[in-house]
Amino acid sequence: MTSTTPASRVDVDPEQACPIAPVVDIVFSRWTTPILWALHEYGRQRFVELDRRLGTITPKVLTQRLRQLERDGLVVRTYHPEVPPRVEYEISDLGRSLAPLFATLAEWSTANLDRVDRARDDYDARERPGARRL
Repeated sequence: MTSTTPASRVDVDPEQACPIAPVVDIVFSRWTTPILWALHEYGRQRFVELDRRLGTITPKVLTQRLRQLERDGLVVRTYHPEVPPRVEYEISDLGRSLAPLFATLAEWSTANLDRVDRARDDYDARERPGARRL
């Protein structure tokens, strides 16, 4: 049996090729960053408070993301057996440990997003219909 893979290419586990890939999958999934930011910035919140603060997220997606974040250890869910029952969410110590990463990303965005916008504008100008591509 012959392989169509070039001889110089070696199959590598993606986690070994890029050791931060699992972290990116956990932390930068859609809605994860805004949820963690809101819990870090505003502290413990009930589901409804978090839902209002995030705005456009659907309750179903918020529920799914909170469950995943709880499973990953980044969020703590506290159930209060009252009438009516009350559930609160807060960022865990593990979630809080991401603060330096977020701070670094915020600094990078302040320093570089205008450059990204210019690069996009330049690219779009080159890619317009009728524009000549070299």
